[in-house]
Amino acid sequence: MSLVRWTLTHIAPVFIVTSPVTSYADQIWSIKKSRSSVGFSLDIPLIMLVSSILKIFYWFGAHFDFPLLIQASVMIVVQIVMLYVALQNRPPFGAQHSLNQPFSEAKEGGIMVNRPLNFWQWRSRKPYWQFLAYYTAVLAILQFLLGNRPSYVAIQGYVALGVEAVLPIPQILENRRIRSCKGFRLSVLVNWLIGDLFKMTYFFLSEGGIPWAFKLCGLFQAGCDCYLGVQYWMYGDGSRRSGDESKDSIRVA
Repeated sequence: MSLVRWTLTHIAPVFIVTSPVTSYADQIWSIKKSRSSVGFSLDIPLIMLVSSILKIFYWFGAHFDFPLLIQASVMIVVQIVMLYVALQNRPPFGAQHSLNQPFSEAKEGGIMVNRPLNFWQWRSRKPYWQFLAYYTAVLAILQFLLGNRPSYVAIQGYVALGVEAVLPIPQILENRRIRSCKGFRLSVLVNWLIGDLFKMTYFFLSEGGIPWAFKLCGLFQAGCDCYLGVQYWMYGDGSRRSGDESKDSIRVA
């Protein structure tokens, strides 16, 4: 038992640090190769960047395990590259409504509903980078003013990890809406579940200090991934509607 624990607690950090690359490199290459980001949700880099940048500031107050800090840093780099590639390869305006599917825009009766101020739906590339710059600057100011307060540090952790934890929910809702897992590859699901196994092992067996924010949000993500497995078993990978665009669903393992 001690050998298994030693193996998992030493392999898991390597897996956690490299997971942003292994999870998203194929998607970046696919967009680059096809020269189209149709079917890819721009909300994926939004969620992961908002979460990962906040986790960097969270580390200054919580001083959680160093591999988790490295993972957040690697994730920022990977998601910036992904956002850049996706924006560079967007279809012309009006050519496709699936650009931000499955969850960048709300649907009411099948009608696409724009967000306030068209947030993260801008056609120009510049506002995306401006938002990330302003967001980082605001977090830096708040860190300077409130970074030594335990309550603020706790809020940072739960917000950062809570934002990341909601990533699978839109895919679950989309699968339920169309009663199909079309575009959701079994290999991706298996990769997610293996990642959950490594994360849970690391979070609960690591001798370092892992805040409960990581553990609770990790358990929530694992539960969502298991439910996605149930959906795959219930619906399969077929589709009730022919001609639907295949949508790849990806997240940090």
